[in-house]
Amino acid sequence: MSGPLENGKLLDLDAQAAALDQDDGLKQLRDEFVIPSIADIKRQTIQKDDTTEANARACTYLCGNSLGLQPKRTSTRIKQYLDTWGTQGVQGHFKPLDDSPLPTWLDADAHVAKQMAPIVGADESEVAVMQTLTANLHLLMTAFYHPDPKGKHKIILESKAFPSDHFAVLSQIHHHGLSPETSMVEIQAPSSEDNVLTTDDIVSLISKHASDTALILLPGIQYYTGQLLDISTITAFAHKHGIFIIWDLAHAVGNVPLHLHEWDVDAAAWCTYKYLNGGPGCIGGMFINSKHSLVATEINDPNPERGYGKRLSGWWGNDKGTRFAMETKFHPVKGAAGFQLSNPSILDITSLGASLEVFDLAGGVAPLREKSKRLTAFLEHCLASLSDNARQLFRTITPTDPEQRGAQLSLLLGDGLLHVVMQELEARGVIVDERKPDVIRVAPAPLYNSFSDCVAFVRAFEPALLAAQRSRGA
Repeated sequence: MSGPLENGKLLDLDAQAAALDQDDGLKQLRDEFVIPSIADIKRQTIQKDDTTEANARACTYLCGNSLGLQPKRTSTRIKQYLDTWGTQGVQGHFKPLDDSPLPTWLDADAHVAKQMAPIVGADESEVAVMQTLTANLHLLMTAFYHPDPKGKHKIILESKAFPSDHFAVLSQIHHHGLSPETSMVEIQAPSSEDNVLTTDDIVSLISKHASDTALILLPGIQYYTGQLLDISTITAFAHKHGIFIIWDLAHAVGNVPLHLHEWDVDAAAWCTYKYLNGGPGCIGGMFINSKHSLVATEINDPNPERGYGKRLSGWWGNDKGTRFAMETKFHPVKGAAGFQLSNPSILDITSLGASLEVFDLAGGVAPLREKSKRLTAFLEHCLASLSDNARQLFRTITPTDPEQRGAQLSLLLGDGLLHVVMQELEARGVIVDERKPDVIRVAPAPLYNSFSDCVAFVRAFEPALLAAQRSRGA
């Protein structure tokens, strides 16, 4: 057996990373972000200690799949928003300012939806920036899940869905007076440890339940394994059987290219604080295919309710031209924006818009995806360089095919190692994500992570694993 990761191997990895970083055409984007220092993540205060040398050493942050880092321009844009509020008060809703790049608050959500549309591959009218992820899933299911107990009533989802998705489906079924035992169908992965689903697994189960399934809810990228599902193929198969399908794109948006309109996706929802870097708990996003959000009535129709289906409604979804007329007839905005309820948080929208500006600097998602593939492949290469002793203590459960994953690698640790490994990594200035009982998720984000970050991770990961092994045996 080989011993601990040798200095020669590390030096070789360092040299490879340096060369890859030098050739990285997107490396300048790292300067657009606030990278916490090692001292930052160890302190119990916000205030920096300028005498600490570690303030100058950036931590290794590989956790963009959980919370993206803060773009530097976010504080600038938020300051401009606060200045508008402070100097204009309520006039900020309608009054454009010559010395501010921000839209009026009345137009802010539409402005950011326009920025978001190319990231998800949608027409501008098919995107709304609103609410939060689970709230948007509920709004979509309320509009498009109409179960018939004697016909189509089932909802199909994966057995290891993110808990909030699972709770949303359960509550929708209960809300309609149905039982999850008969109206909820879970797709089981062949391996309970890996939880990886093949397209065949999914379409086979859809076929089995097609005659009485009303709706499917699946993730674009599975949060636990990092597996990228074949959205286009699965959507087409669902439509072949007349089933409405919703995609949870929390881990896909800003991570992989999406073509929701081209793929004829029915509807989707996502959060904006992971790869989109909008900030913790930031506003959510929603896609509704134009074929499902057409408004069949005109503004002068005396009975407009017949034109907007069974959606839940609020005044911010009302036609902008009559929104402030305080009329009691609802005339929805055409497209996804007609599903909005209340006026959105401009603070959230300003933060999100700042981050989406960085995507414009990158040239969109496509070049980021190409870098991401190289980063994640290099991370795999670095992990393969670990000693035999270390490699026996974990295995990767994310698919090895780059086309079946995003930025994330999920590492399944041996029993009882997780707590100490996480402690040891943090002590060495490395931030990754854990999913109990035994998985760490490592996600090099192409907007701000470097190839050198991958080497820094394995440099810390090996001693962390070995320390955890010793602790377990003590």
